[in-house]
Amino acid sequence: MTKVLLLEDDLLFAETLSDLLEENGYEVVHAPNGQKALDLVYAQKFDIYLLDINVPLINGVTLLRELREADDNTPAVFLTSHKDKEMLKEGFLSGADDYITKPFDSDELLLRLHSIVRRIKKDVIECVGLLCHDATHKRILYDGAELELSKKEYQLLLLLMQHTDYLVPKELIMEELWSTGENGSEGAIRVYINRIKQLLPEATIENIRGIGYKLVS
Repeated sequence: MTKVLLLEDDLLFAETLSDLLEENGYEVVHAPNGQKALDLVYAQKFDIYLLDINVPLINGVTLLRELREADDNTPAVFLTSHKDKEMLKEGFLSGADDYITKPFDSDELLLRLHSIVRRIKKDVIECVGLLCHDATHKRILYDGAELELSKKEYQLLLLLMQHTDYLVPKELIMEELWSTGENGSEGAIRVYINRIKQLLPEATIENIRGIGYKLVS
């Protein structure tokens, strides 16, 4: 289920909008002001931010700018009554993916959110526990944070994720990590595995001695 953070200070409108989204398969968490939204972002993981601009404590534009500066790339849509081009420009410069002006058609909002959801599903493979792969930017995240991986470590961890709960033979790993003419070795694989294990304290990678490795979900 797609999880949406709704930042909206009009409580009646927020309730109506939450009902609409939940009826269409979304999970909604409501924040009545920017500070509450910020607290929720640090406590939970969301798939989409739906943000009003004029809200108490921290406005929507400032909130999103702070999140982007903290490397939070969660898709964000502004809900706004603003039609001023400078305000809309500021919203996009802060990192918005889209905006919709109030009052808006419910079907239009659902279509825009559906478009974002399709993009999310295309960009990120199904997560394995706390691990998620961002195919577009070729990175792997653990509990929402990007892992600092070398090219070989990235290739190896992605291979294990693609075969979760199945043994990945060392021969397949060699083929994946090293092209013809490159000098790969089982020792190098062990080094990469140990490095990955250090980065994933709660994940289990089993070593099937002499045969290969397995990522356990």
